[in-house]
Amino acid sequence: MNKEIQVIGEFRDLLNKLIWLNKIKMEAQLKEYKSSEVHCIEFIGMHTDVNVTKLAETFYMTLGAISKLTKKLISKGIIESYKKPENKKEIYFKLTEKGKTVYTIHEKLHNEFKERDKEVFEDVKDEELDIMINFAKKYGNHLDKELKKLGFDTKIRNYE
Repeated sequence: MNKEIQVIGEFRDLLNKLIWLNKIKMEAQLKEYKSSEVHCIEFIGMHTDVNVTKLAETFYMTLGAISKLTKKLISKGIIESYKKPENKKEIYFKLTEKGKTVYTIHEKLHNEFKERDKEVFEDVKDEELDIMINFAKKYGNHLDKELKKLGFDTKIRNYE
């Protein structure tokens, strides 16, 4: 088998297993929220001055889809919108107390997942992780260019 195809297959399988395994606990503890809602809550909780454009770029969604998602989260009392005094036009989002509770539950689950997977990462050297990170960034940049050729405006998520 071609090594490039094998790498892509291994990453796809890894991601699918990770999603399914994490989904079980996520759905049990955050059952009233969809995955897209939880990830939106997470992003808003981790960043300041989040607007529709920033969310759309981050999640590779249309402005309309993000607008619909944020309206749903506002109606659930999870986020609230605000404007800055110096820019009355732009609308930003922040978590409500209820949203902060959901964010905290999500963070605790991520810590559980990290603890579960710790044994794998204990044996991986920093240099090996750097190689994997660099490969993922390089491949992601390539895919961004390909998406732009098709008319999609993409932004690389920054996990650093």
